[in-house]
Order: sequence, then C-alpha cells, then structure tokens
Amino acid sequence: MKVNVPAIDDLLSPLLPTFKKDKFTHKEVNENPPLRAVLFSKDQMEIHAHYLAINHSLVSKQSPELLLKGLSENEEILFQVNELLKKSIREKKSISPAAEWLLDNFFLIEEQIRIGKRHLPKGYSKSLPKLRSGFPRVYDIAIEIISHSDGHLDIYSLSNFIEAYQSEHHLTLGELWAIPIMLRLALLENLSRVAAMIAVDRKDSALANKWAKQIIETAETNPKDLVLIIADMARSNPPMVSAFIAEFVRKLQWRGPELSLPLNWVEQHLSGTDTTIADMVGTENQKQAADQVSVSNSINSLRFLAKMDWREFVDAMSAVEKTLRQDLHGVYATMDFYTRDEYRHKVEGLAKASALAEDVIAKIVIDLAHKSFSKNESDTRKAHVGYYLVGAGVCETEHVARVRQSLLQRWRKKIVDGAYAVYIIMALLITFSLGSIMLNKASEDGLSMEWLILVGLMSFLSVSQFALAITNWWATQWINPKPLPKLDFSSGIPNEYRTMVVVPTLLVNPAQLEKLIEDLEVRFLANRDPNLLFALLTDFQDARFEKMPDDSILIALAKKSIEELNQRYGRLTNDTFFLFHRPRVWNAADKVWMGYERKRGKLTDLNHLLRGKSKDHFSVVMGDESLFSSLKYVITLDTDTQLPRDAAWKLVGLMAHPLNHAVYDAEKRRITEGYAIIQPRIAVSLHGAIRSGYTR
Repeated sequence: MKVNVPAIDDLLSPLLPTFKKDKFTHKEVNENPPLRAVLFSKDQMEIHAHYLAINHSLVSKQSPELLLKGLSENEEILFQVNELLKKSIREKKSISPAAEWLLDNFFLIEEQIRIGKRHLPKGYSKSLPKLRSGFPRVYDIAIEIISHSDGHLDIYSLSNFIEAYQSEHHLTLGELWAIPIMLRLALLENLSRVAAMIAVDRKDSALANKWAKQIIETAETNPKDLVLIIADMARSNPPMVSAFIAEFVRKLQWRGPELSLPLNWVEQHLSGTDTTIADMVGTENQKQAADQVSVSNSINSLRFLAKMDWREFVDAMSAVEKTLRQDLHGVYATMDFYTRDEYRHKVEGLAKASALAEDVIAKIVIDLAHKSFSKNESDTRKAHVGYYLVGAGVCETEHVARVRQSLLQRWRKKIVDGAYAVYIIMALLITFSLGSIMLNKASEDGLSMEWLILVGLMSFLSVSQFALAITNWWATQWINPKPLPKLDFSSGIPNEYRTMVVVPTLLVNPAQLEKLIEDLEVRFLANRDPNLLFALLTDFQDARFEKMPDDSILIALAKKSIEELNQRYGRLTNDTFFLFHRPRVWNAADKVWMGYERKRGKLTDLNHLLRGKSKDHFSVVMGDESLFSSLKYVITLDTDTQLPRDAAWKLVGLMAHPLNHAVYDAEKRRITEGYAIIQPRIAVSLHGAIRSGYTR
C-alpha cells in the first residue's frame, strides 16, 4: 500500500498561515545561523577589540538604509514564530526551552522593537562612519560583542571592549550614543535567527511526528504494509537533521520489536555520515540547550539595555569628554550633564564642518582657553572652554579649525550678528510698505492734502503695531532659544554660593500668617540644602495710623513661628529660617501709612542689609546676622509661587556658571555680558489651572 505524504510546507501550512517560505528553510537557517561565535574571556575580548579597530576600513560612499530593513525583517520573523508557538500551546504540543523563553518574554521583545523603530528614524545611520559592507562601524562592533559573548552583556565587559577599541581609533560621539540602539538591533537579530531555527525545528518535528504516527498506526492495524510506509518515507527524502531524528526516535523507541525496522533504516541512512542515532539525539539536546542560553542571554541583555543610564557610559567612554575635562579651574567637570552634552554636540558639529576629528577640536578649545588664561588670569570667562564653544569665542575656534560653512549658514550668522539692525529695518520696511499702500489708496480716492496727512499719520501708526507683531513672530521662528549653561549643584550648593530664598509679602491676620509659614516649610522641604536659607520679608497692610492694635500680636506670632521652624529642624541659632519686617512710613502722596514702596522697597532694603549697610529700615530682623555677608544670591518668590523640587540649586548653578557672570562696563554704566537677574520659565500648576477662567 502506498501512502501519500504531503510536502513539508503543505504539512505545516495550517501552523504557518502567513510565513514566507524562504525564511524558514534549512538553507536560510544555515546561511544565517545565530550570532554564536567562540566565547572569549575578558582578555580575549580586549585583544579582539584591538584587532577590529586595526582592521576596520571606513568608506565615505553613501549606502542604502540597511538597518531599518533588517529590523523590519526581524520583526516579521519574530511575530510569525510567536504565532506558531502560541498555536502549539493552544494545541497542547510541547515546545523547546528556548521557545518557552521566547514566548514568555515576547512582550519585552515587542517593546524593544518599538523602541528600535523610535530611536532609528530613516536616515539615522547616514551620519555614522560606515564599513565596506554598508553597515555602520558601530553596528559591526555590536555584532562582534554579541557573537563572542553569546548575547550576554554587562557594563564592565562592554566598557572594557569599547575602551580597548578606542585605544586604537576613537569612536565619534554619535557612535557612542548609537551603541545602545545598535546593541538592541544586534540582540533582536540574534533572537530572530534563533526564532527562525525554532520554526525550522518545529517543521522537522512535525514531519517526524507525521511519519511516526503513520508507522505506529500501520504496525497496529496492518503490519504487512510497514515496509511500504518505510519505503515511502525513504522516497520522500526527509531531512536527516537532529530535530527530525530526535523526535522520530522519541516516538518509536521502546514501542516493541516490530518498530525496530524504521529505526534500523535511520541508522543505516546515517552510517555514511560517521554518526549514529545516539549522536544525533545528543546533538539535538545540546542544540536546544545552546538555543536556550542564547535566548535567555539576549532577553536579559535587552533588560540591561533598558535600565542602563547611558549618559554615564558616554561620559566615561568619550575622548572629547576626557579632553574637555582638562578645562582650567575644573569648571567643565562641575557642570550638569545637559550643559556638558551641549558642549560635546558643539564639538561634534564643528568636526563635521571641518576636516578635523572631534578630539582634535576639543584639544583646540583647551589650547585657546590656556592661551587666554596666560595673557589675563583674571578673566575667568575666556579661560573656560565654553567661551570657545557656545560663547563669543566660537569664531576663534572656527578660524583655527578652518570650519567650512555653507552660504546659508554664513547669511544666517550675519543676520544673527546684526540682529538689532535687521529687526528695526524689517519693522520699518513693513510699516512703510503697508502704510504707503494705504496712503496711495487714499490719494486715488481724491482726498485733500489735509486729509491725506491725517490719514497717513493714522495709517503709519496703526500699521506699525502690525509690523512689530509680524517682526516678533518672524524672530521667534528664525532665532532658536539657547539654553544657558549651568553648574551641577545637585550634591550641595558650595559655601561661596550661599543663597537666600525670600518671600516678600504682607502680614494680614493669624490665619494668613500660618499659611505663609506652611508654604515656606514646603519650599524648604523640596529644596533642602545647608547653604540655602529661607526668609519672610514682610510689611503691614496700609493703615490710617502708624501702629494698629493687632500689629504686636502678628509680629509676636511671626517671630514665634520662625523660631519653631528652626527648632523643628535642629537649627538652634535661627540660621535657616529668617524674618525681616519693616514698619509703616507716611506716604504723603496717598496720605496713608504703608511699607515704603511696597515690594520693590522691601527688596531694596534687604539688599542694603545683606551688603552690610544699616538695618534701620527694619523693625524686626530675626536670624543669624553673621551669615548675611556670605550670601551670594537671592531667590525672590511671590506669595503664591511654588519652588519645585531641586529648582533652587539649578537656579544657583545657572548663575554660578562663569559664562553667566555679570560683567559691568564702567563707561557704559551697565551690564554688557552675563546676567545680574534671571527669570525662569513660569507655569501654572495643575491646582491653579482651574482656579479662574483666565488660567483655564
């Protein structure tokens, strides 16, 4: 009896309804095996990194986008295999340990694919140095790391490998930031290759199950036709691979002597390959164990990539970072991450516009800063590398580095340099153009000279407002906001930058005073720092008399509240919370007793007091007065203004940066560089957003 057995692809068509047939074949899997090369030790990985750096040959030609195409193909394979495994589970079929790992952690794989698409926009790899293969150099590095560690990643081995590579050739900043996404792509590539192998093994196992089932049924119902079934199986030329043989043997072994014939045929078929059934079964077990290790390592490495803080990694690996840290007075090293990253991006941009490497550009700005300091040691601004990257000295850097600028960039720079003139000329041009059109229309209508003069004045006056609005809008579109550099005081504000947070307000009644004290405490708890002091700067309400009956009660309550605040937080000398109160003075213009010039007057009097002048303007000064002379900055808050968590040290760090220091010109009698006053962005809180129609 001849039994018709369908082809392998036809046999598995219910299991693989959407599979591309060329993706799950032995040929495809053999050509694209898992990234599983010889496992290297720590020392061997470093030697291999040196070898790669020496043998990598970069090309400047453009190549098609290969990474996005590879990610799309890997996504398709992984999703198809996931559907296959879910179908196997629903049909209560056993799956390999590697398949279990893949199925149980597919949510993580799916998330990493989404992250890969988001962080790998079209054209992302164009700016990265490429190899002859068309792939970015950093992607090949990621593939080599994954291959020789069997998908296992940790920060120490990764850092050692990159450091060893950079001992021969420095990676660019763009490449260092691309390492996480490239490792993610390499791990997904490895998982897709293992998944394709799992799919092929499922096909082989299904075929082995099909033949074993027919052989067992024939042996039980019609033993005489057993030879015909074996002959048909032999003519179908089944794949003599470990997955097929292991499943076939598992189904037929120990089921009676009558089933030894198909097993003998398999043994004879393998006799020409110098292997046995036992060898093939062992090979399959080893392969499944290896697949499980590869999948588990890759999935755990994806978790590592997700939780790793790559800012620290880039800081540690960047050659530009190491060079810029040679900044005089160590200012660069004390800046916050975002400022340092802004400097590095500027170095990266200058390197792209010149023929020099990034670390050479960094060395140029260091040399410029050192030369400036040797000429004038008192000028800390020009002795800082930022002056030559984001400050006025960037022109010197561009000249030394021979930066090549496009025509558009040169024109844009000229417009920015002459911003005031461009602003005025544009506003006047719009005003006179539109005004002339309106005046010409009035003239055509036959108005007399007197009316033309009146219409002209009114036209130019009204059009000027429109012209200013258009010019302001254009300026916001053309000129991008520039973030100010700042120092990182997250671990504590230094003594030389001791700051006082002051709330100018009125004392109205006990309930209002209690709210003021509570808000002051909240601001303190959100911004705790030994060198951050908090104070109420108060006046009484306007009154018909200099002193009112409730004044003494409010003052006594305020003093008691401030003292209790200091004691509550262990400050026995009142050196954290302060109270400054002014008496009423006579206002002859308004004919009322009030605090002199209200808020502006309070801040002026406080400034005089902190600078060591008389405290006669205050009737109450409560707190350690020895600290006044050490105060560097004052943060002023309105009564209803919050001070968000960690906002204080950021403001102080911004003012403390050398490029932001105020430079006073005695001849012009004004600040010509830096800032004496800054105002941060102000936003409406969620609670305050619904308190009035305006905020809503």
